[in-house]
Order: sequence, then structure tokens, then C-alpha cells
Amino acid sequence: MGNLMSIQDTSQFDLNNLPNGFHENPFEFYTNLRQTEPVKFLPDDSVLITSWADLNLIYRDTKKFKSDKRITFGKKFGDTPLFEHHTTSLVFNDPPLHSRVRKIMTGAMNPKAVALMEPGLEKLIDGLLNTLEDESNLIEEFAMKIPVEVIGNLFNIPHSQRGPLRDWSLAILGALEPSPTNIQLSKGNTAVLEFKDFLKDITDERRINPGNPDTDVLTRMLEAEESNLSETELLQNCIFILNAGHETTTNLIGNSLWALSHYPAAKEMLINTPEMLDLAIEEFLRFLSPNQFGNRETASEVILGGKKIPKYSNLHLCIGAANRDPLQFEQPEKLIIDRNPNRHLAFAGGAHHCVGSSLAKMEARIAIRKFLKKFPNYELVSEPIWSKRIRFRGLTHLQARLEN
Repeated sequence: MGNLMSIQDTSQFDLNNLPNGFHENPFEFYTNLRQTEPVKFLPDDSVLITSWADLNLIYRDTKKFKSDKRITFGKKFGDTPLFEHHTTSLVFNDPPLHSRVRKIMTGAMNPKAVALMEPGLEKLIDGLLNTLEDESNLIEEFAMKIPVEVIGNLFNIPHSQRGPLRDWSLAILGALEPSPTNIQLSKGNTAVLEFKDFLKDITDERRINPGNPDTDVLTRMLEAEESNLSETELLQNCIFILNAGHETTTNLIGNSLWALSHYPAAKEMLINTPEMLDLAIEEFLRFLSPNQFGNRETASEVILGGKKIPKYSNLHLCIGAANRDPLQFEQPEKLIIDRNPNRHLAFAGGAHHCVGSSLAKMEARIAIRKFLKKFPNYELVSEPIWSKRIRFRGLTHLQARLEN
């Protein structure tokens, strides 16, 4: 249930009891929080951080600000499959596990490997565009189908077995919300168990019949001598990679198409100047960051924004607020598709900068370029429906009339 807190009054702001209207437009709340309390203690003693400078500092100081969430997630999940997953995966870990897994992933996502995916991605997107009807939900029928296939290809998962991947992903990521319901927790735990069993079978088969380690992430993880990953570490990080590639890329593509429908001058500029698309992708990432929140834990007592924060405090890093900070970006509330420079934090920063960022941007670049070329006059025909989650900013429904 939402509360009736006004946008201007942020004194009672609570991620566990969000104000009415937050899901539809969180940015007005972010602006007031950043202006009045850029470092805000919440009722559960966690701390909300909204300024770009503070987030940038936190991301780059891995000594004072830890990614390890065993304390926080121990309280949140207990001894459950969700706890095992989220405390073993790359994003919520520090060296040495983080270093071992990241080294493998960086190799798998090298420029050569990403470039090899481009012809197949072009063909995939052409096929999806040809199946769209005159009126279509651009999320379910276009945006979400692209990363499912790309990530499935990265792991060389047979097409006939990809059906459950997105539902498992959504269930596991949904449990990361500040206050997941018992139903969300139950679905998340079930998804981890089913996903793990599924990948165990795939992994056993891949050990017998390895693929090309230059393009097959799972084979690369199995063959990397320097990894020394346990069975649990291997399977849980495979789940993480599959999850991370789904949600954020779907949101990036869907959010971009929504933004262009609301900013016709920007859409016209991209249609007429497609070489501007790389800069535009960076601006979509800043303006409507697919991932709105990150987390860190203080390894010692620290001072931020003049406030003393105790050791072991859980920090909510509001990427969505930081990416509209006027101290970093001119006219931050305006979509400027040729903005340059653009030091957004959509993919975090420092040692935890997203390994798959180049792949996600390539998917979005090709999808948007081809979509605009085929349907330059697309129009939304109903109100978009935004997901009722705060960690990720994305649409569940974007109904459009498509005209060539």
C-alpha cells in the first residue's frame, strides 16, 4: 500500500512504504530527496544515497564500501536458496570470488566475442520485426524476446528449453525488492532451485560435449583453469549472468522506445541521423536507467554528506537519482540524445562496472535502429504500464500502432 506523503515532503520517505505515484514517476521524489537529504536514514536504519558524487565515490572505494551482503541478506532471506544465490553471485561479492568470476566473464565478453554475435542478432531482430502485428505490445512481443535469445545463445541452451528462463529470472530478481512479500520469496526460492537443477543438467552435458570457449560462456567457465569455482559458485553465477542479461536489456529497449514516443524531435533526429545512436543509447541509460538501485555495505564507520554512518550499514545507491543530478548533468530532466560527455552510472562503476554493458548496448543499438527504420511513425495507443518494482525501471506493457 502506498502512503499519502507529498512529493515535497521527504521527511517520511520509506522504501518499504512508498508514496502514492512513486512507481509511475519516481523522479520527482528523487529530486526532492537529493535536494533536501542526499544522505537519508530510513526507518529500518538503512541509508538512501541520491547524489552522483556520493555514488561515484562509493563505487570506487571497495575498501570502505563492500558488495558482500551476507549480513543484510541473512536477515532478509534466512537459510534459503535465495540467500545462497545472492551471496554467491558476482554482483554481491568482493575479491577473491568476484575477481575469479569477473576474469572469466570479461574474457567471454571481449570485443571479438561480442562482435561475433552481431550478425545473429541482426537476423533475430529482423525476424521479430516481421512478426509484429499492426498493433503490438512492444515489451512482450519485441523488447523482452531479444535478450532471452541472446543470453540463451551465449550459453548455447537449446531453443526448446528456453521457455522458463524469463519467469525464473523475474522471480529471483523480484525478491531483491526492499520488502518482498511471502509470495515473492516463495516464488524466488522455487525459481533458484528449479534454475539450479536445469543448469546442472546443461553443465553435465557440456562437460561431455564442450562448445567453443570463445563464444560459449558455460564452456569458458568450465575450462578456465584459473577459476577454481565450486559447483555451487559455478551454477549460481550462471544463474546470475542469465538473470542480469534479461531484465536490464529488456528495460533499456522498452524505455528507449517509450522515450522516443514522448520526444518526437529526438525520434526525428535519430531517424535522420542514425550515426547519433551510440550517444542516444548512453542518454537513454542515464534518463531512464534500467537498474535504479544498487547496494553496498559499510566496512567501517564512514561520513557521507556530513552524516556519520555506522559500520555494517546497508546503503541504497539510487542510480536513478544520481543520473539526474544537476551538479553532474546540465538540464538533467531533459532528454538530450547527443549529450556528451555523459558520465552516467547506469552500469555502476569501479570494480563492479557491468561486464555485459557492451553487449546490452549493442542489443539496444541494433533493436532501436532497425525498429525506427521499419516503423518510423509508430504511436502509442494506450497508457504504458510501469513495473511495480523499484530496483528496476521498466515497462510491462507498451501498446503501439505500427506504421511503416
